[in-house]
Amino acid sequence: MPAPRTRRAALLALPLLALTLGACGYGSESVENEGKAKIAAGAKKIDGLDSVRIGYFPNLTHATALVGNREGLFQKELGGTEAKYSQFNAGPSEIEALNAGSIDIGWIGPSPAINGYTKSAGKNLRIIGGSASGGVKLVVNPKKIKSLDDVKGKKIATPQLGNTQDVAFLNWAAERGWNVDAQSGKGDVSVVRTDNKITPDAYKSGSIDGAWVPEPTASKLVAEGGEVLLDEADLWPDKKFVITNIIVKQSFLKEHPKAVEAVLRGAVKTNAWIEKNPGKAKAAANAQLKADSGKALPAEVLDPAWKSIRTTDDPLAATLEAEADHAVKAGLLEKPDLRGIYDLRPLNKVLRAAGKSPVDDAGLGVK
Repeated sequence: MPAPRTRRAALLALPLLALTLGACGYGSESVENEGKAKIAAGAKKIDGLDSVRIGYFPNLTHATALVGNREGLFQKELGGTEAKYSQFNAGPSEIEALNAGSIDIGWIGPSPAINGYTKSAGKNLRIIGGSASGGVKLVVNPKKIKSLDDVKGKKIATPQLGNTQDVAFLNWAAERGWNVDAQSGKGDVSVVRTDNKITPDAYKSGSIDGAWVPEPTASKLVAEGGEVLLDEADLWPDKKFVITNIIVKQSFLKEHPKAVEAVLRGAVKTNAWIEKNPGKAKAAANAQLKADSGKALPAEVLDPAWKSIRTTDDPLAATLEAEADHAVKAGLLEKPDLRGIYDLRPLNKVLRAAGKSPVDDAGLGVK
């Protein structure tokens, strides 16, 4: 179990307030994209399915999905079953799509995954794998803030009330002995909830003095003259904490286990390809970002952002539990029952077949 003052706070939309939070604070529309990979002639369908519908964010923290789509690695594992992709800009809309049966499997942040699980009393989704760790930084105006102590009394942006980075910053401030009202953001530090899309403009205008944000927003701020004062990874044991997971609709997992395993094989092979080919993987992710959003990231943003994110098969379950605990301590969440949120049996089957070590569910898996 994580140590209470070494694990970093995270997330969680507050069920009592019915907040519609995204893992990274973007909008809520989804965009259909059929992917570029072609089905091989004569390939057999898996579980008799015409298609598997996969959701993700056009964001570097979803690098596994971006690269796996771009390089056709999911399609290769699915054979004659078509990999269909939908892009989302907020966690709640992806959870809604999963609940409605519009997608079967999704890449998503810890906040909406936990919120979706608890709101459905543990009946709608399971976390079946990890995808990414890290990629969150405190970036500040170096003319106004030169040390961690200087953050006191300043205006610091977070993406949204109760989201992953918001609670992480609130917990960090509390551990420094600073008092901040979580709801209003007022106190020894002023927490300014700002959409990631406009945070760089807010920084340029001087309306905020810094921001605790995920990539690529952090690197966009650096490109505007900001400096990284703190990397959240440095606050976690082994510098690892969950930022993206893979989820599946429970009924789909039960009815189509071979299809789920195929997608997980694609994810594991994609992560291995990313590790072996970092330059090509970065280019592939950026090309898919351009295809999905219409705009690629410039090198001065892409390069540092890519370096701070680590793809992983391990869902880092202990850190998910720590994040939930910190959200409870911040007064933004009632104590959730997360037992059964993980089903890592399909992933561990895939990992063993690939000669890799199994991963752990920190006691939160199905029995």
